[in-house]
Parts: sequence; C-alpha cells; structure tokens
Amino acid sequence: MTDDEEPSDSSRVSFGSRQSPHARSRLSQSQSATRASPLVSFSKSLQDARKNADALVISAQNNEHVKKFKDNLEDFEHKLKLQAQEATAKLNSMKKPGTSQNGIVMQDWHFPGASGARRPPVMRKSYSATDFSKFSQLLQPDSKERQLVAAEAGKQLEKIAHDLTEGPRSTLKSCQSTLGNCQENFQVLQTVIQHNLQPSLPLLKTKAELSAPMGGHNTVFKASGRVQAPAASTSHQLVATERITPEEMALDPWNILPGFLRAQELAAIEKAVNSGSPRHSGSHMQSERRRRKNKRKKDSTLRDPDRSVAIVTTAALPWMTGTSVNPLLRAAYLSRNPAESGEEAVAPRPKVTLMIPWLAKSDQKAVFPKGVIFNSPEEQEEYVRKWAEKRTGFESNFKVTFYPGRYAPEKGSILPVGDPTAYISDSEADVAVLEEPEHLNWYHHGQRWTDKFDHVVGIIHTNYLDYARREEQGDMKEKFLKALNSWVCRIHCHKVVKLSDAVQPLPRQTTQFIHGVPQQFLAVGDKKSEPAVEGQKRFSRGAYFMGKAVWAKGYTELLSLLESHRSAGKPEHAIDCYGNGEDLAAVKAASKRKDLKLKFHGAVDHLDDSMHEYKVFINPSKSDVVATTTAEALAMGKWVLVQDHPSNAFFKSFPNCLVYKDSEEFSRKLEHALERDPKPMTAELQRRLTWEDATERFLDVAELKASDRPGALETAVDKLAWVAHNTLTGIEPLRAVLGAGANTLVTPPNLADWEPGYQKPTWYDKKMSVEDVVDAASQTTEVK
Repeated sequence: MTDDEEPSDSSRVSFGSRQSPHARSRLSQSQSATRASPLVSFSKSLQDARKNADALVISAQNNEHVKKFKDNLEDFEHKLKLQAQEATAKLNSMKKPGTSQNGIVMQDWHFPGASGARRPPVMRKSYSATDFSKFSQLLQPDSKERQLVAAEAGKQLEKIAHDLTEGPRSTLKSCQSTLGNCQENFQVLQTVIQHNLQPSLPLLKTKAELSAPMGGHNTVFKASGRVQAPAASTSHQLVATERITPEEMALDPWNILPGFLRAQELAAIEKAVNSGSPRHSGSHMQSERRRRKNKRKKDSTLRDPDRSVAIVTTAALPWMTGTSVNPLLRAAYLSRNPAESGEEAVAPRPKVTLMIPWLAKSDQKAVFPKGVIFNSPEEQEEYVRKWAEKRTGFESNFKVTFYPGRYAPEKGSILPVGDPTAYISDSEADVAVLEEPEHLNWYHHGQRWTDKFDHVVGIIHTNYLDYARREEQGDMKEKFLKALNSWVCRIHCHKVVKLSDAVQPLPRQTTQFIHGVPQQFLAVGDKKSEPAVEGQKRFSRGAYFMGKAVWAKGYTELLSLLESHRSAGKPEHAIDCYGNGEDLAAVKAASKRKDLKLKFHGAVDHLDDSMHEYKVFINPSKSDVVATTTAEALAMGKWVLVQDHPSNAFFKSFPNCLVYKDSEEFSRKLEHALERDPKPMTAELQRRLTWEDATERFLDVAELKASDRPGALETAVDKLAWVAHNTLTGIEPLRAVLGAGANTLVTPPNLADWEPGYQKPTWYDKKMSVEDVVDAASQTTEVK
C-alpha cells in the first residue's frame, strides 16, 4: 500500500517497544555489560533533580522579584496600619459642631481634596439642635462612648488590612510548602532505590537494559496502580499490580516508575547525566567525534547485529495506509530472531526502534476508524503490537516511540510537529530509515538527520507530484514540489531507495522494490490453487478494485476505462470497489452520472474471507509508486490487471499479471481474465513476494559504501542547503502560509496532552472542483 492507501485490515494492531523475552535471554553478559544502565542514569537524574529542588528554594528566596514582592507586601501592610492609626486619631480630635443662626447644627465631613466652597454639597449634612443633644455626649474628649467608637473603628481598619494581605501571604506559604514536599519526595525515592536496589546492582546493570520500558513516550498513570514489566515467560501486555515488594523491585527496577519516560525526556536526562561523567569529558567527546568520523570513512551495513536502526514513518495504525503497514512490517521482520524464523543461516538482526506519529484525540477522530480513540501512546502501542503479531505470526522484537504530529486534511497526510530527531537519544542514533524522507522534512526545522545519524536511508513510497498536478495551478505546484523533494532528500539522506521509477529522479538514488506480503496471503493462494470440487468453480466472484476513495488513487482512470469499455460495445461487468476517503461521495456521484456498474462497499480487510472468492483485481492507478494491494492479490492467486507503468515493473514477470497499454487492451484482457482461471504460482515466485525476501533485498540495497558518501565539496553544499532550508522553516508565519500548520515549529512539552490549533487551508492546498476532476478524467486519463 502507498501513502493514503485504503486498509487491508480493519482489525490491525500496534507495536510494542521491547525485545522479545526469548531474544533478551540470549543476550550475553558481555553485550549487556557494555550498555549504559537506564537505572543508573535514572538514579543520577534523581540526584540532579533533588539538587535542582534545593537550588529552586534558594533561587526563590534570593530572586529579586520575590524579594520585591515581599517588601511591597510588608510596605502595604505597614501603610494600612498607619492609616488605621491616623483615622483613630482624627476621631479622637473631632470638635463640637457649630450652630447656625436659625439653630441648625452644621457638621462638615472631612474628605481629602475637598475644601471651603468647593466642597461637594452632597457631603454636607444638617441636624437640628434636638438631634445634637442626643449624641453630644459622644463628642466629649473624655467620653467613654467616644473612646469605644474610636477603638472599634481602628479594629475594623486593621481587619481590612489583614484580609487584604492574607491572600499573598498564603500563596508564599503554599510555595514554600510545595518546595519542601518536593525535597522530601526526592529524598524518599532516592532512599527507596538505594535501599532496595543497591545490593543487586551487578544484576541490574544487565537486567535494567533488558527490561527497558516498552515505549519512549510520556504517560501519567493513576496513583492506585503501577505498571509491572512482564516476566520473560509472559507476553508484552501491561500487567497492573496492587503491591510491589522490595524483592520484585530488585528483580525489575522499572516497576517503581510512575510511567514510561518519553523518549525526548529520556534523551535529555541521558545527556545531562553523561555530560558530568568522566567518560563524557572534553577529551572523551573529542575521541567520540574522531571515532564517528573514522566510522563514516568505512563501509556501513545493517547486517551487523551491533547496529541500532530507527525506522521513522509518517502514519500509524489503525489508519490502514501503506506508510502505516509497510514500515511496521519492515521493523518486525528486520528485528526478527533467526531462531523464530527457522532459518539457522540467517545472521543476527540489529536492534530496531519504530518511530510513529502520535495524534491528538481531535485528529484521531478524523483519521482512525469510527469509535477507535487512544487516551495514551501506550494504548496505541498495544494495539499496533497485537496487529503486528497477528499479521506476522511471531512475537515483535523491537521498540516503539512516538513523535507529535498533526493531521492536515487538505493534504490527507500527517505532518510532524517540532523536531522528531529529539525523540531518539544520541546513544541510539546510529542508522535512520526515513520512510518518506521528503514528507518528513518538508517543514523540518532542527538537526540534520545525517548529522545525528551515521547512516541515513530514505525510502520513497508516494508519487506526490501526481497529487500536486491534480490540484488547482497543478503545473506550478508540481515544479515547486519537485524541487523541494530533491532539496530535502539531498540534505537529510546518504542514500535514497525508490520502490519504482514512477517517481521523480532524486539525489543518491537507487531503485528496488523492498516490500512484501505476510504468509497469510500466500496461504490463501495455496488454498485457491487446489482443483475445485466437481460442479463448483475455484472463484465464485468476478472483478474488484481496492484503494482509498480519492481521485488520485485510480478512480479517475477506472471510470474512464469502464466508459470506453462500454462505448466499444463490450458487455458491462459489475465492479466492486472497496475503500473510504474524502472523495467517496464525488466518485459515487460521477459513477451514477455516467451510469456505470460500480458498487461501493467501504473499507474491508484484504484478508477477509469475502475477498478470497474474487478472481480479478483491477488497479488502474498511476499515482502509486508500488501498490501493496497488487502484491497481496497476486499472493492470493488472483489475476491482476494493471497498466503498463513503472509502478508495476516488479509484477510484470508474474504469469498472473496482465498488463495493458490502452483502453482497448484493457477490455480484451479483462474479458480474458473473467473467462479463465489464473495459474498456480511456483515456490520461487511465492518466495519473491515474501517479507523475508524483501528484507534481504532491503539489507542489500541499504548498504552504504565509503565511496558513496559525499565528498568535502558536496558536504559543504549540503550544509549550505540545510542552513537555507532551516532558516526558512524557522519562520512561523511562513510555515503557516505554506501549510505546515499554526504553532508547529516548537516541540510540545507533553506528548499525551498535545492538541493542535485549527489551521485553515492555504492557497497551496486548493483543490480542483469535482466537475473539473471528472472532466479531466474524461479528457486526460484515457490510457495511450
């Protein structure tokens, strides 16, 4: 399947991040001893965290803003007390009011800023002599009543001052209490680790690496439970436990963690810890740089079991698209243990990490099947792992980590947010396999992949130029995108592998089909190759097409071919179409308007029992680089009817592959396929379709000779190209205009809580109208 291709399986599942228990148990002591223990790094990070908490307390006490706040608070409190005392004194010094000529007593209330005739008339109050006689005793200097009134007024003012200052005072106390609790928690956690784990450190230096957490993402677990890493004899599912004894903690130190550390945080902790250690002193760092420089002068192969391979892709299950499924299966077969494959001659495999995008819930609803929502990366990882193990039939033996992404509906793709290179630690940055390097790096702002990794291979999955030319102002967009693809592949890849020559020329390119199909498809083919029971047919259904319901996936070509087939006087055949997509309604409307016999059934797993009975698979798409659905249909023993196009070059040698060059030949070969049964495949042809054979082809083509690496001048040009691209992608308004999305420059602080902002489609993402697409299909998609 290519990018945006429709599912082959609605029940697919997701990956885990750990090596299989059997594989871990076979690692030698010498191998594990040479690895850095995550527990040691974590313990050191706790010590650093405690020092940081102490420094935070001191910093808070000495911070000029805090001091100024405290001084202002004390000054404010002092002024309120002075005003209360002044008010009390004024009450005590009040004079007896004077009497006017008519016997009316006049009392002038004192207001600051009001005097004489300019005093506001509303502030002047009149009393009669009778009224005055009632309270005249209160105004005597030695009157007890007057003293009580003055005292009560002073208390009220002091209470007001206390209430006004109580809020800030409580905030300061809360901050001090929180800092104190942090110090106590760090001390308790450090004591627990030292008390329970120090006696077992020789064992833990081996065990900690082998019991590494499944994911590299960030998750907060409920306080009522902890996560216990499964024992060697169990599966990779998460097991909740209510109590964890010190003995269990000593056997598996990851039990005490409140959740799996995110890869970016783990890389930062590792860097902080290592920066202060003797082995990462200035002289050691210089030695490490020399070692890497010398290493890059030699041939590089992924067949070395000591290599660490990071496979980075642009989509993830349960979105059933080619860039979800194929990188996942590549990771599974590349990390598969030789003992599990049953082939003793197969060399040990490298350590593999699969990096996939994590989507916010709002984007999950737009991309994933209805009702499938993940609350944490761990949930999605478990889903992916189950699907992989069901599809391959063996236990996954690789790690999984996530990077933040946002779904761009106008592009039908997931775009990275921030710098994905930050989610792989420097110690594991050895080989990077970039699935869709152009897609990953259109808007990439950050470190060059070739600077962080010693060996970078890009794999081209999708013909994005075909997508661009189908849009408004398609010619201009195609030229711009062609230059951009070449630019970013040159910057970030040592080698580029094209699945076929259906895509544009790229720097440092080679062409090889390195995808395969799982054994389940071949098993269906074996069953369908058996002679039919007397009176029955081997296949009970006719022709079908499977692909995401977007015009670029072959629907324009399909409608044109079927219309020409009818116009030539050929008998019409009902064609079943499987797939969902944003253009489904428009495709249905066009089919109805043309009165074609197309039936639309939505997305179905290609392995579903109902798909076994079809005899002919039609794939007229010209936008695919190589369609995995075509390989799957061949493996299932069907006829495949495809266009004479570079994307189908790998399949031409298969007897059951029927290739057409024009609409007339399409009609002739469609009739041929519907009238005759396909031939059973030989063992050699079946082997060529397997993932085992595809993995061997990948290992061969990914090898990097020293002579293949760019020279000094070419390296300087690549650096200049990166500086220019990195400068442009660092301008947030420009990123938004070009379609990267708003606020996507900086990596979000918390992966699980990441939520993208709304982004309107830009001028670059304008699509053709439905009428224009259909007209273009009628005029330009006739095969010649």
